[in-house]
Amino acid sequence: MSNDKYMSKYDTCPLSAAIDVIGGKWRLPVIWAIHKNGVVRYNELKRQVEGITNMMLTQSLKELEGHGVVKRTQYAEIPPRVEYALSEKGEALIPTLKGLADWGKAL
Repeated sequence: MSNDKYMSKYDTCPLSAAIDVIGGKWRLPVIWAIHKNGVVRYNELKRQVEGITNMMLTQSLKELEGHGVVKRTQYAEIPPRVEYALSEKGEALIPTLKGLADWGKAL
């Protein structure tokens, strides 16, 4: 998808843009687990998100990083260490998710 089509789709319907970023089975649980832990390493995140496969966790993290919701920090150590945290954009999403959770509880 070209960048022009991507932007025009988001300009037309901001809600579609948001769903495109957080939609899918695993993205919200991944975002929430990172939020609860602050900074988390891959294996800890895998333990926190029950039932997720390595492939789906890797894919979800890459997509969330691509959207600027998650930031990945890799340290030049042996053995290598990688940590994930929410970016400012990801942290800005949390109050909305809490509101959505409250709405879900009231159903």
